[in-house]
Amino acid sequence: VQLVESGGGLVQPGGSLTLSCAASGFAFANNDMSWYRQAPGKERELVAAISGTGGSTNYADSVKGRFTISRDNARNTLYLQTNSLQPEDTAVYSCYVQRWPRKYWGQRTQVTVAP
Repeated sequence: VQLVESGGGLVQPGGSLTLSCAASGFAFANNDMSWYRQAPGKERELVAAISGTGGSTNYADSVKGRFTISRDNARNTLYLQTNSLQPEDTAVYSCYVQRWPRKYWGQRTQVTVAP
Protein backbone atom coordinates (compact mmCIF):
# COMPACT_ATOMS: atom_id res chain seq x y z
CA VAL A 1 0.00 0.00 0.00
CA GLN A 2 1.29 3.43 -0.91
CA LEU A 3 -0.36 6.81 -0.32
CA VAL A 4 1.31 9.91 -1.75
CA GLU A 5 -0.09 13.33 -0.91
CA SER A 6 0.49 16.53 -2.84
CA GLY A 7 -0.93 20.02 -3.10
CA GLY A 8 0.05 21.54 0.21
CA GLY A 9 1.71 24.91 0.50
CA LEU A 10 1.54 28.42 1.86
CA VAL A 11 -1.71 30.32 1.34
CA GLN A 12 -3.17 33.55 2.67
CA PRO A 13 -6.25 33.54 4.93
CA GLY A 14 -9.35 33.14 2.83
CA GLY A 15 -7.46 31.21 0.18
CA SER A 16 -7.90 27.71 -1.17
CA LEU A 17 -5.84 24.61 -1.82
CA THR A 18 -6.64 21.24 -3.33
CA LEU A 19 -4.88 18.32 -1.72
CA SER A 20 -4.48 15.06 -3.60
CA CYS A 21 -3.61 11.57 -2.44
CA ALA A 22 -2.51 9.06 -5.06
CA ALA A 23 -3.15 5.52 -3.85
CA SER A 24 -1.67 2.26 -5.05
CA GLY A 25 -1.18 -1.31 -3.94
CA PHE A 26 -4.77 -2.05 -2.99
CA ALA A 27 -8.31 -2.00 -4.39
CA PHE A 28 -8.90 1.69 -3.94
CA ALA A 29 -12.58 1.71 -4.87
CA ASN A 30 -13.34 -0.93 -2.23
CA ASN A 31 -12.03 1.11 0.67
CA ASP A 32 -13.27 4.06 2.69
CA MET A 33 -10.67 6.83 2.79
CA SER A 34 -10.00 9.71 5.15
CA TRP A 35 -8.02 12.89 5.57
CA TYR A 36 -6.44 13.68 8.93
CA ARG A 37 -4.44 16.65 10.09
CA GLN A 38 -2.15 17.48 12.97
CA ALA A 39 -1.32 21.00 14.04
CA PRO A 40 1.77 21.82 16.11
CA GLY A 41 1.23 20.83 19.71
CA LYS A 42 -2.17 19.29 19.04
CA GLU A 43 -3.59 15.83 18.66
CA ARG A 44 -4.19 14.42 15.21
CA GLU A 45 -7.79 14.93 14.16
CA LEU A 46 -10.07 13.48 11.54
CA VAL A 47 -10.92 16.12 8.96
CA ALA A 48 -13.12 14.25 6.50
CA ALA A 49 -14.00 10.73 5.39
CA ILE A 50 -15.57 9.23 2.30
CA SER A 51 -17.01 5.83 1.48
CA GLY A 52 -15.60 3.63 -1.25
CA THR A 53 -18.24 4.66 -3.77
CA GLY A 54 -18.05 8.29 -2.75
CA GLY A 55 -21.71 8.28 -1.86
CA SER A 56 -21.21 9.01 1.80
CA THR A 57 -19.05 11.69 3.39
CA ASN A 58 -18.59 13.21 6.80
CA TYR A 59 -16.63 16.15 8.14
CA ALA A 60 -15.26 17.57 11.32
CA ASP A 61 -17.41 20.44 12.57
CA SER A 62 -14.45 22.79 12.20
CA VAL A 63 -14.33 22.33 8.42
CA LYS A 64 -17.98 21.78 7.48
CA GLY A 65 -19.02 24.08 4.66
CA ARG A 66 -15.41 24.93 3.80
CA PHE A 67 -13.78 21.61 2.88
CA THR A 68 -14.95 18.98 0.42
CA ILE A 69 -13.66 15.43 0.23
CA SER A 70 -13.99 13.55 -3.03
CA ARG A 71 -12.45 10.68 -4.92
CA ASP A 72 -11.81 9.50 -8.45
CA ASN A 73 -11.83 5.73 -8.39
CA ALA A 74 -10.73 5.52 -12.00
CA ARG A 75 -7.55 7.39 -11.08
CA ASN A 76 -7.14 5.88 -7.59
CA THR A 77 -6.96 9.38 -6.20
CA LEU A 78 -8.46 11.03 -3.14
CA TYR A 79 -8.97 14.80 -2.94
CA LEU A 80 -9.58 17.44 -0.32
CA GLN A 81 -10.74 20.81 -1.58
CA THR A 82 -10.06 23.38 1.12
CA ASN A 83 -11.70 26.80 0.90
CA SER A 84 -11.83 29.85 3.15
CA LEU A 85 -8.66 28.70 4.86
CA GLN A 86 -7.83 30.19 8.21
CA PRO A 87 -4.63 30.22 10.28
CA GLU A 88 -6.11 27.51 12.51
CA ASP A 89 -6.15 25.19 9.49
CA THR A 90 -2.36 25.21 9.50
CA ALA A 91 -1.26 21.60 9.95
CA VAL A 92 0.26 18.62 8.24
CA TYR A 93 -2.42 16.75 6.34
CA SER A 94 -2.39 13.00 5.69
CA CYS A 95 -4.59 10.63 3.82
CA TYR A 96 -5.44 7.37 5.54
CA VAL A 97 -6.82 3.95 4.82
CA GLN A 98 -7.39 1.01 7.09
CA ARG A 99 -7.05 -2.45 5.68
CA TRP A 100 -7.71 -4.43 8.79
CA PRO A 101 -5.75 -4.97 10.87
CA ARG A 102 -3.24 -2.55 9.42
CA LYS A 103 -3.48 1.22 9.12
CA TYR A 104 -1.74 3.15 6.39
CA TRP A 105 -0.79 6.83 6.29
CA GLY A 106 0.68 8.93 3.55
CA GLN A 107 3.90 10.87 3.94
CA ARG A 108 1.89 14.05 4.75
CA THR A 109 1.72 17.44 3.15
CA GLN A 110 2.11 20.76 4.96
CA VAL A 111 -0.58 23.41 4.75
CA THR A 112 0.35 26.81 6.14
CA VAL A 113 -2.17 29.64 6.28
CA ALA A 114 -0.56 33.00 6.97
CA PRO A 115 -0.70 36.62 5.70
